[in-house]
Amino acid sequence: MSLKNLLPGRLGFGTAPLGNMFRAIPDAEAAATVEAAWEHGIRFYDTAPFYGAGLAEERLGEVLAGKPRDEFVLSTKVGRVILDEHETDVPDFGEKGGLFEHGNPNKILHEWTADATERSIEGSLKRLGTDRLDIVWVHDIAQDFHGDAWLARFEEARTGAFRVLSRLRDEGVIKAWGLGVNKTEPVELTLALDEPQPDGFLLAGRYTLLDHAHALTRLLPMAQEQGVDMVVGGPYSSGILAGGTHFEYQQAPAEIIERVGKLKALAAGHGVSIKAAALQFSLAHPASAAAVPGATRPSRIAEDTAALNETVPAAFWTDLRAAGLVSPAAPLPNNA
Repeated sequence: MSLKNLLPGRLGFGTAPLGNMFRAIPDAEAAATVEAAWEHGIRFYDTAPFYGAGLAEERLGEVLAGKPRDEFVLSTKVGRVILDEHETDVPDFGEKGGLFEHGNPNKILHEWTADATERSIEGSLKRLGTDRLDIVWVHDIAQDFHGDAWLARFEEARTGAFRVLSRLRDEGVIKAWGLGVNKTEPVELTLALDEPQPDGFLLAGRYTLLDHAHALTRLLPMAQEQGVDMVVGGPYSSGILAGGTHFEYQQAPAEIIERVGKLKALAAGHGVSIKAAALQFSLAHPASAAAVPGATRPSRIAEDTAALNETVPAAFWTDLRAAGLVSPAAPLPNNA
């Protein structure tokens, strides 16, 4: 199924922060943020077991339990199974290490086999308090992308998760499946396969104002040719484009801070908010079906909604390209 036909609008809500990413968030604040998303008309919610070892799914499920199930689209991910036993050592999450140190203490099994995929879905349904999922993403098979390790994970997912999710889609249990990754290579490899084919992909941090050139050269042309849609995750590049200090889940380096400063100065000169520039840029590509920025405060939801609807003059996009701050091949809003 085309994600553009399935998703109810271009703005979704990403729940990674609800897993206590970077900081411990009070339950009441987390619930109020989800309620704010609903009140602002957002009806697409993306989550994952990895976010706080199930904490984000639990918090999201508690709020959505009071909403009509047929009125929203829900996606989660497979590749991590949350165990009942608690972690006693510092978990190794590779490049995402330390992100969820304030999450649930449960151990996490990293596995993309058929059995693990079914167990992961079962666990997610329980934590979310729902009887069905709409979209399931295969999570992070290219994490710590180097050497042959990720290829082994990919093969495990190809013969396991991919085939289970294809079967569930064909049986009508889920409506769509795809990859949820922060690297372009696994999506390119998947689209080159004869079987099984995804309906779309959630690409985190790789189609933003700060990082988009690589996706433009190969992945997005392949996706367009095959009619596969993209959901943009992390449109604010881990927060640095929204007033934060993180980029790629770490403190932003000097060169990124300098580039963001140039973007902000250009935006200010046109009376444009940097959030609007970032969000609308990510959505301007024809393959983009939606974006799912994350938030932990209700006020951020209002900002995201305003950013989506803000009128950005065509002159800003023209000057952005002229300044060399975006790839000349990147589609821009307003036909700039």
